[in-house]
Amino acid sequence: MSFAEDWQTWKTERENTLADPYGWLALVSLDWLETTPRTYDGLPGEWWQDDDAAYWRSEGETQRFELVQSGAGTRVTAGDVEIEIARRGGYLIRVHDPKAPVLRDFMGVPAYDPQEQWVLEGEYEPFDAPVPTTVGAVVQGLSHVYEAPGRVRFSFNGTEHTLTAFNGRNGGLSILFTDETSGVTTYAANRQLAATPRDGKVVLDFNRATNLPCAFTDFATCPLPPAGNHLAFGVEAGEKTPYERG
Repeated sequence: MSFAEDWQTWKTERENTLADPYGWLALVSLDWLETTPRTYDGLPGEWWQDDDAAYWRSEGETQRFELVQSGAGTRVTAGDVEIEIARRGGYLIRVHDPKAPVLRDFMGVPAYDPQEQWVLEGEYEPFDAPVPTTVGAVVQGLSHVYEAPGRVRFSFNGTEHTLTAFNGRNGGLSILFTDETSGVTTYAANRQLAATPRDGKVVLDFNRATNLPCAFTDFATCPLPPAGNHLAFGVEAGEKTPYERG
């Protein structure tokens, strides 16, 4: 398989994942829970939170959801929709509906043509211990706290650059960044690059830089990149601003 064919296979899989009927593009609402039980339009039962957990009372039964701050949410099913509960400062609920307009109108993700020159090799420098790192969010006033296990150092056009990395999937790294294309041809707030360190080295394939959910929907609370993760050159590779934001 050629470099371009391999990238196209990855892109197709990426778009199929985005098109999941209960994925990020299926979001239709986001509500922040209050300390007093109340109902929300179209949702069964009453919802509320305290300092430790979120609660849902329906048909005489109460469920309690205690979640990790800035971590993965959990879901309950109500008819044809799934209600996600997550902790982002306080607790929130958001509805994933397979009939969502954004999902219905999804046409794929625009991207730069793949170029091998954007596959760069860098060095991974783990910290002595993971560093708790607070970053802002696309939602004003909200912040996220993640653990940064280390940094990635690489060179481009003779200049050295350093990016703080967060823990990613399957033992890999998740690198949030902006660059000189941000807000021009790519989504302004952030993009994400996954990488896996091996023997102190790491491959940065910017052709596979992806948008976070906030690039597609207003019902996401995505983190912003940590301080220093702006690249002072244009990364003309990877996903561009979605059609939905065009």
